[in-house]
Amino acid sequence: MSADAKATLPGAHKKRSVLEVLASLRQRKVAVMLALGFSSGLPFLLTGNTFGYWLRDGGTSLKAIGFMSWVGLAYTLKVLWAPVVDRVDVPLLGSLGRRRGWMALSQILVAVGLVGMAVVGPSGGLAAEGAIALVTAFASATQDIVIDAWRIEASNSGEELGLMTSAHQLGYRIALLVTDALIIALAGHFGWPNSYLVMAICMAAGLGATMYAMESVRAEAALDSKDPLWTARGFFDAVVGPFVEFFATHKQLGLLMLLAVALYRLPDFVMGPMYNPYYHDLGLAKDTVAAVRGSVGLIAAFVGIAAGGFSAVRLGLFPSLIIGAVLQGLGTGAFALLSLSTHIGVFSAVMAGDNFAQAFAGVALVAYMSSLTGLGYTATQYALLSSAYALLGKFLKGFSGVVVDGLTPSHGLMGAYATAFIGAGLITLPALILFVILARLNAKAQSAPLQPATA
Repeated sequence: MSADAKATLPGAHKKRSVLEVLASLRQRKVAVMLALGFSSGLPFLLTGNTFGYWLRDGGTSLKAIGFMSWVGLAYTLKVLWAPVVDRVDVPLLGSLGRRRGWMALSQILVAVGLVGMAVVGPSGGLAAEGAIALVTAFASATQDIVIDAWRIEASNSGEELGLMTSAHQLGYRIALLVTDALIIALAGHFGWPNSYLVMAICMAAGLGATMYAMESVRAEAALDSKDPLWTARGFFDAVVGPFVEFFATHKQLGLLMLLAVALYRLPDFVMGPMYNPYYHDLGLAKDTVAAVRGSVGLIAAFVGIAAGGFSAVRLGLFPSLIIGAVLQGLGTGAFALLSLSTHIGVFSAVMAGDNFAQAFAGVALVAYMSSLTGLGYTATQYALLSSAYALLGKFLKGFSGVVVDGLTPSHGLMGAYATAFIGAGLITLPALILFVILARLNAKAQSAPLQPATA
């Protein structure tokens, strides 16, 4: 194996000093990435778990809430239209550049969709509200495609990519806090429709960041060198080329990588729609949930992001992924404790542990997936990886309400929730095993004798 080949292996890393990291934080694009991460994370729960809380407040059944969560499948299917984002400029907004044009369009559509959800509401019919939520999720998934591509293309080194990923995750986590805690407090005092209107206004933060962002010159040059999408050769290269290049680079390991990525976040995914109904059925007040999420939950998430980034830089991606797999399994399973006690101390500890675990694992996984993409196919390849990571979980979580309802006759409602959360935590084991295997294969490849690079 050549030295160049070793340098590009996933998991290879260079240690950076604390001063170097702090100096990098002053970069303009890091601030832009923070705001874009916020914009990317804002719609996610508003069409998912928080939407489920709104539905449960209105008396919607757990089965219906579980099935309604399938609007999130838009995030898993984005690889289907990612080639268009890679190759086509947005009409009227093309002057902003390909990435910025798509960002602006998707952000406007998300804001419009959130306004539509607020106006119609569950009282307007689940079918109508679900359709609007689906459109909003589609626009949000498109935003994710282009922001992820920009994040990778704007990074000039692996270390900078790690920094940009951490900034993205920080902004994303802040958005999750807003849409998972602040909005619940707002809904308790001003109602769900008004709360969703406030969230639509918050999308202005992302649009402002888009106007301030800079296009990557080298990425634009790589994209412009491709044949137009409407030609036979260009269409084939846009649709098939990213997959050919991915498997040409990673060969047989490509399938193992995709499988490991697909299984990694299952613990959090499969019980996602049940978190807020669980709090509702436990009798926890909205203000209590919001306060805990906004205090210890927020601190734990930020510490998890920092710990995940530090681990990725100091220990490497594979050790971080393995640690993250263990942590998120424990964090998800710990929610079973709330069926025994809803004391504020227990609730705070469970929330803090889960937020830390999910933040740590999220940074590790995003950094790993980002390291697997190639310039010129960034949007499509990352969409492939993120679709793989979300597809199975998004599908399975639709049955979460069915599982809880099915366990209720024999375990009682609280016992059913507890059993489901423990089972979800154990789902982390397959991903843990796969990443241990990948780590050993990676270590073996890096320890192989160097061979002279060929011309």
